[in-house]
Amino acid sequence: MPPDRRRTPRTSPLAPAPLRRADVPQPAGSPRRPPGAAAVLRAILDHGPVARSTVARLTGLSPAAVTGHSTQFVARGLVAERAQTPGPRGLGRPHIPLEIDTSRYLVAGAHIAVAHSTLALMDLRGRIVASDREPHRDRDPGQVLGGLAARLPPMVRAHAGGRTVLGLGLATGQWVDPDAGVIVDHPRLGWRDVAAREVLTAATGLPVHVDSHSRALARAEQLFGAVATRGSVVLLFVGNVVDAAFATSGGVHRGPRSAAGSVAHLPVGPDTASDTTAGIPPAEPCTCGTPGCLQSEASEPALVRQAAARGLHVADFRALLDLALAGEPRAVALFRRRASLVGRAVALLLDMFDPEVVVVVEPGAGRLPECLQVLRAEVGARSWVCDDPERAVVPSSFTGSVLAVAGAAVALGALYADPLGPWPALPAVS
Repeated sequence: MPPDRRRTPRTSPLAPAPLRRADVPQPAGSPRRPPGAAAVLRAILDHGPVARSTVARLTGLSPAAVTGHSTQFVARGLVAERAQTPGPRGLGRPHIPLEIDTSRYLVAGAHIAVAHSTLALMDLRGRIVASDREPHRDRDPGQVLGGLAARLPPMVRAHAGGRTVLGLGLATGQWVDPDAGVIVDHPRLGWRDVAAREVLTAATGLPVHVDSHSRALARAEQLFGAVATRGSVVLLFVGNVVDAAFATSGGVHRGPRSAAGSVAHLPVGPDTASDTTAGIPPAEPCTCGTPGCLQSEASEPALVRQAAARGLHVADFRALLDLALAGEPRAVALFRRRASLVGRAVALLLDMFDPEVVVVVEPGAGRLPECLQVLRAEVGARSWVCDDPERAVVPSSFTGSVLAVAGAAVALGALYADPLGPWPALPAVS
């Protein structure tokens, strides 16, 4: 039976319970602005340094509209003008190329995992400036969120270089409601209805944006990742928790309850005969009741348990990954098995959504070439619609910095979606 979602919310000094999302104040509204501003800033991000005339051609906007938006961006310090260059073949008016200005502002990001939290600073081009990770001393939401807020000022002092932090993004797994700024349900942490935005805004004084890490990473892929992800992408995150996101035409699908992406319990099924021969025990029962679901077979805790069954008594998943990277045969075999199971889920997602690309956020696929080969082979054998797994299935663009990118991408994605919004520290534009 699935868990009872009507259970009493966990209490916290900083997140009082009970809480209804309807009771959480929405962020201050801003007047609706045409999407042209976001399109202009995105074109400058993608192609800068770039002339205004080229931006007009890329966006389909009039030269006057592009000039108006870019003038506002320059005034706000989001965009910088480079030295003039001659027009084509020395004719016409000189061009003044535009590029994203990384000298004035940063965004901060936080990612909350099951065992630890990651804090990061990111510039406006999506590059990580600094990051650190600390284990949870206490999983109480008040302690975790308060600890993140306390860690931010020292990081800014040490690494911002005088730049102003525009906002803070928070990402985590499971069910997150971005509109309410609430972590609705995170069973692995034991959190329910935690008003994260409210707590962090009060503690830091910054605008805070909250989202699931899979949606944040899908948005990061579309902003800063491979060009192939710009049209439509499914992102599958396989870690301590397993979830996914679907993005198309620059937007990420959330669903009416912000619950889209719950794929942890897709049935992938173990290879019973080969697993028995290899000494891998049956998966521990999952709360979903589905035998052989993706969470119970391929999550990080599952891999650590499987390692112990093979005589590899590692302290944690990172230690197991280090063994695999060093070529330890039993560790490599476990990651290959995991890649095969993940490949089955990817084949299902490809057939369900038919995206241009599936991005797999899983360290085996990102750092062990043989695992990516196994994963793609499984997709090729099982998918009805994918005729080129080499093109359609790719590792994360941010392997090695996934968690740092996830939190910061929540804030930076909000900036690129509404660059003329009421961001603090930006000069007013009439």
